[in-house]
Amino acid sequence: MRIFFLGNNWVGWKILEYLREQNENIVGLAVHPEGKRRYYEEIIATAEMVPERIFDGSQLKREGTLRMIESLKPDIGLSILFDYILSNEFIKLFAKGIVNLHPSYLPYNRGQYPNVWSIVEGTPSGVTLHYLEEGIDTGDIIAQQEVQTESMDTGETLYRKLESASIKLFQEYWPLIRAGQNPRSPQAGFKGTYHTTKDVDKIDEIYLDREYRARDLLNVIRARTFPPYKGAYYWDGKERIYLRIQCIKEKDVGG
Repeated sequence: MRIFFLGNNWVGWKILEYLREQNENIVGLAVHPEGKRRYYEEIIATAEMVPERIFDGSQLKREGTLRMIESLKPDIGLSILFDYILSNEFIKLFAKGIVNLHPSYLPYNRGQYPNVWSIVEGTPSGVTLHYLEEGIDTGDIIAQQEVQTESMDTGETLYRKLESASIKLFQEYWPLIRAGQNPRSPQAGFKGTYHTTKDVDKIDEIYLDREYRARDLLNVIRARTFPPYKGAYYWDGKERIYLRIQCIKEKDVGG
């Protein structure tokens, strides 16, 4: 199996590490450009790839890039927290398709910040392995695992749960995918939910003179608590004041 790996972030690194431990044949690598990279050095070191086989993820629609990747003769693509929409021409390079790992319980929370929207909108949270097609997170599902969102979760704590579930789900189903024996089924017939990066801008500002339900306001602040990211805020004159919350169970409170 000749694998072309598209990855970013800690989960991307850990899954690539797992593949190398399994002695899988990684023939090419796509990474995020500078400014969007997370765990770049670790991913590069783990891949042990010659520079000519490392590609800028923002350039994958270019004809020259497509032809270079085609020359690697990849069988399958693996997309792990890769933040670019892939063209149909790119997807067609892979006889066995491209498998994507998305940290949401599809069809809920397609797109960006699924950990935020599960808290804010009360939608199911989880992770999904699915095949890529031209739509955003719309391809056939291989496997899913729901993750419980608790009342004391923040955007960060839920994200960490999703990271752990992502790695576990991939490791469980990779042998089946590799053998061509994995399940595959269309996504549910209803639309689910979808969000862009800019959608968080619509909830981040807290208006001090606006009426909110306590639950809704608390959920926004919880969802956007993810240090060192800025998150929700209000204005004090001309200065923004950012909000973070700490949720502690009663049994863990001293005194």
